[in-house]
Order: sequence, then structure tokens, then C-alpha cells
Amino acid sequence: MKNRSFLCFVIICLLVACNSDYTIKRRGYYKIDFPAHEYQLFDQPGYPYTFEYPVYAKVVKDTTFFEGKPENDYWINIDFPQFNGKIYMSYKEVGKNNFTKLVNDAFEMTYKHTPKATEITDSAMRTAKGISGLFFNVGGNAATAKQFFVTDSVRHFLRGALYFDATPNEDSLSIVNNFLQEDMKHLINSLQWK
Repeated sequence: MKNRSFLCFVIICLLVACNSDYTIKRRGYYKIDFPAHEYQLFDQPGYPYTFEYPVYAKVVKDTTFFEGKPENDYWINIDFPQFNGKIYMSYKEVGKNNFTKLVNDAFEMTYKHTPKATEITDSAMRTAKGISGLFFNVGGNAATAKQFFVTDSVRHFLRGALYFDATPNEDSLSIVNNFLQEDMKHLINSLQWK
């Protein structure tokens, strides 16, 4: 009799336990609080350019280029510590370099991401200050989703690429990429050659 009572009790408990509602939780990402877009001027003595960059970023001189040194002293990084990202900016003088090679190198560096990219689109731009260039959007899980180059085609050539210190994941990084794209475009539109 005790065994039957215990077995009935276990069966009733199992039946009652099966009536609870279970909801599958969807995969989520961290909520990111974005600061207001506010800018400050980068105008250091000796640099051949000036531009505005976000107040929540800092400009750091780039001192390494793979195992060597940068080509000149005007290579900088715009660091976004809050987002664990950087815009790597390299400057080259057109007079010391072949202009066609500079443009081809910019395309080549962008299209190196083709194996992971779902699409690469470019859009021509011309600022009110007469600076021309191209802005690249790289879709998919590529290491960089936003790149650009700007030039006056006579003296100055500046290339920038946004990277994050994280495994590329288009779904989780797209909101930050879109936020920082506005800052990149502001940088380009405020850029002036000296």
C-alpha cells in the first residue's frame, strides 16, 4: 500500500509540474547607451590636416605599422574606449606617392574583406570644402564595416578604417557601426587641409 501511495504521489507531482508555462528566451545583446554627438577640434601644430572628432573619443598618434614604423608622423588613431573601437587613419603625400597607386591601394585594402563580406558598396562624396573621396560600407562579418579615403588629388591623401577589438559579428556591431558612421562623416565634412 505504501508503494502505491508513493507512486501516486510521484505521478501527481509530475503532472502538476508539467503545467508550468515555459517561454524560450530569445538571444539578446547588451543595451548600449550612446552619448550625444558632440565634437571638438583636432588642430595640432605640424599636422597637414584639421578636423572635428567626437568628445567621447581621443586621438592617439600611431607609432607602429605592423613590424615597422608608419610612413610619416601624421598617422593617427581615433580611439573610442566606450565601444572598444578605433578609426585607423593613415596620411600620405600625393607628391611623394603615385596618386593612382594610393587609390588602388585603398580599394585593395577594402576588398581584402571580400571573403567575409556579404556586400561592399561605395559612395562618392565631395565636401563643401572641396575635398573628394569615397566612403565604403562593408556588409557581413568582415573585420571592418566602414572605410573611407579623401584627397585633393594634388597634395593630400587620407584613409580611414573603423575596427573593433572584438570578433566581427554584424548583428551585434551594426548599431555601433551606424552610430560611429555619423561621426566618421562629420570628421570628413569638417576636414581641412593646411
